[in-house]
Amino acid sequence: MRDVIEWLKENGNLKIINEELDVELEIPHIAYIEVKKENSRPLLFTNPINKRKNIKYSMPILMNIFANQEITQKIFGKHPDSVAEGIEKLLKLKPPKGFMEKLKMLPMLFSLKNIFPKRLKSTGICQQVIVTKKNVNLDKLPILKTWEDDGGPFITMGQVYTQSLDGSMQNLGMYRLQQYDKNHLGMHWQIHKDASHFFDQYQKAGKKMPVSVAIGGDPLYIWCGQAPMPHGMFEMLLYGFVRGKNARLVKSITNDIYIPQDVDIVIEGFVDPDKMEIEGPFGDHTGYYTLKEPYPVMEVETITMRENPVFQATVVGKPPLEDKYMGWATERIFLPMLKPMAPDLIDYYMPENGVFHNLILGKMKTLYKGHAKQFMHAFWGVGQMSFVKHAIFVNENAPKLEDAKAITEYILNRVTPNRILITEGIIDALDHTANEALVGGKLGIDATGDEIKDSLRVPLDNKTLLEKIQKIENNIIELKQYFTHTKNPITIVTIDKKDSIRGDISKYYILQEHIKILVIIDKKNNDINNPYMLLWRVVNNIDATRDINLEPLIIIDGTNKNSLDCFDREWPDDTHCTKEVLDNLQQRGLIDIDEEFIRKFGLLEF
Repeated sequence: MRDVIEWLKENGNLKIINEELDVELEIPHIAYIEVKKENSRPLLFTNPINKRKNIKYSMPILMNIFANQEITQKIFGKHPDSVAEGIEKLLKLKPPKGFMEKLKMLPMLFSLKNIFPKRLKSTGICQQVIVTKKNVNLDKLPILKTWEDDGGPFITMGQVYTQSLDGSMQNLGMYRLQQYDKNHLGMHWQIHKDASHFFDQYQKAGKKMPVSVAIGGDPLYIWCGQAPMPHGMFEMLLYGFVRGKNARLVKSITNDIYIPQDVDIVIEGFVDPDKMEIEGPFGDHTGYYTLKEPYPVMEVETITMRENPVFQATVVGKPPLEDKYMGWATERIFLPMLKPMAPDLIDYYMPENGVFHNLILGKMKTLYKGHAKQFMHAFWGVGQMSFVKHAIFVNENAPKLEDAKAITEYILNRVTPNRILITEGIIDALDHTANEALVGGKLGIDATGDEIKDSLRVPLDNKTLLEKIQKIENNIIELKQYFTHTKNPITIVTIDKKDSIRGDISKYYILQEHIKILVIIDKKNNDINNPYMLLWRVVNNIDATRDINLEPLIIIDGTNKNSLDCFDREWPDDTHCTKEVLDNLQQRGLIDIDEEFIRKFGLLEF
């Protein structure tokens, strides 16, 4: 990481903050605000402290490495599309015919030898300092507490290395780790992840599972940890492919897991399959807290590190975040891997305000009736794409998927109830909206066809329409119409919810002459003039099987659910900054934000 810091000084406009700052809330709040700026910068905090524990840390904290698209591309050393082209060539590789074809293939085959990780027999730089079990103290690491209601401090950029019971498969994942005390961490690997599958093997065998958690080193390691590789493939193969050189791994001191020799810190230990501990709550990248649940516990056996290590961390919460740029690289690189299951897929895009798994846009070459629905089922049935809640497909003549205004217009001019598919499937463990965990509604829209003919029959201005709808529901407070020039204008209303929206949804049917798509959201914490965060709220808050009405007009209930809706699960809170911390940082000149910025990104309640 020392090399990375020097590189960021020259290439990434690194911002160095030398003032003493608390790892609890202060440092995370600064990073959270920085990543939302137009020209976000990497941050180095040289003097982290913990006021509550009266600790001054000896190592700096590096954050926001993937600060923007330009830095992300520089980290990869090439445009992610170039990596994708190389993968596509590999996937299309055919046996050579004749001597000349074999000669032409040699350079590619020669380069492939660099993909496979190299296991070194020596120790690594990451093992210059060894802290034995009796001296292990996680309080020596500047572990952050990001949000006021978090269950404790969390390691947020840990590279979690695990292996199958028989040692034949190794995995690198990026999972949050809650610090319980000086030598125990909560392991938040979700049920669908490879590490969780390995855990099941150890649990059935009644054996402790070895785990090594690395922090720092090449920033590409952490990207590989979140990459959606096929089951059983070690993510460090991807590192070798991107870098064009072997990942150099060394064996952990207390277990047989191999980790990169040049990381800064390695936390080694074992997970006892018979021990579970309540983990959370934690303000996650969905912008909501994930709730308390039992997860496995890692007992730390030893900590190794290089001399003068640097601690790496990230912040999660409401978009945009650092994962916006990591996700951009993932999209581009994994496009060729999606094409074998959907050969006529041209491109896809997962907007960060859809928090990736909540919304995907796909562009395709449509060849026959039902083709888009076939794609929906294909996506919902494969790997991490199966977590996607809402999938919208457009034809090859559609605008660029990243052009939010143009692509929305294109879609709205093609939406009809009979082009919408609502079904059910697995959902991300972080999803809070379904009536039961892990299984919930899916929505697909086929917007590949021609423009529809039916327009709004009797358009009304916002003021008149608000008066009309308030006669039906007097708890509605505001109304704004978007995309009124399209075949399907969107009408957003805010409500002071006193009863279930679904309880008497038919009362809105009388408005079908004036409204095509009605979206209802809570007044609290929603700005009706901020479409970026409105999209975030709605795709986060709906379960398609419960919250969408298709006829005679489309009604979407984007409100928070509670007992009024017969919703029995706990509905989590938004992630909000602590006002006193923001005010203090502002007074000290460490942040510079105004009320517009605070409201735009929902930093505080309103």
